[in-house]
Amino acid sequence: MDIDEQVAIFLHIIAHNVKNRVMICRFYRSGETISRHFSRVCNAVIRLHSHLLKKPQPIPEASTDHRWKWFKNCLGALDGTYIKCLVLLEEKPRYRTRKGEIATNVLWVCSPDMQFIFVLPGWEGSVADGRVLRDDLDRPHGLKVPRPCYYSVDAGYTNGEGFLAPYRGQRYHLNDLRDGHQQLRQKNYIT
Repeated sequence: MDIDEQVAIFLHIIAHNVKNRVMICRFYRSGETISRHFSRVCNAVIRLHSHLLKKPQPIPEASTDHRWKWFKNCLGALDGTYIKCLVLLEEKPRYRTRKGEIATNVLWVCSPDMQFIFVLPGWEGSVADGRVLRDDLDRPHGLKVPRPCYYSVDAGYTNGEGFLAPYRGQRYHLNDLRDGHQQLRQKNYIT
């Protein structure tokens, strides 16, 4: 089997989450052959991870990009999202989100140039974003934040070393920050 077919088998399995039995019919190979070549390509990708995976670069202090110049040492944005999924009937309560959908909670990190640099899938939909992040930080190969850098997070997370969340008492609106200047709103202090 040539390398192109081995890579095609690997990519097809990871892209479509197909079982070995389906791949036997699609590529006309034995299950053992499919499994062996999938493992071979997977091990090659793992060995090449330092060349394939991009390490986050902090925003320099002298950044000229008007969108990022205020975020010195920021590595990117961290957030969680829900992806709908099918689960067994007895597992549905754990995967039910607060909106009633059955989904899995996925933690992700994007660099300032909108490239995914970290993804942690598989948490139940009922779990809060902060819990997913805490668990990942405790893992031996989990997300690491080099000092003095940080990730920008939303209000679903707390401020902590390596994570900067918005101030809870402040409402942020894009219209208030036009042209890089915050416009002050009039407040009515008379009740």
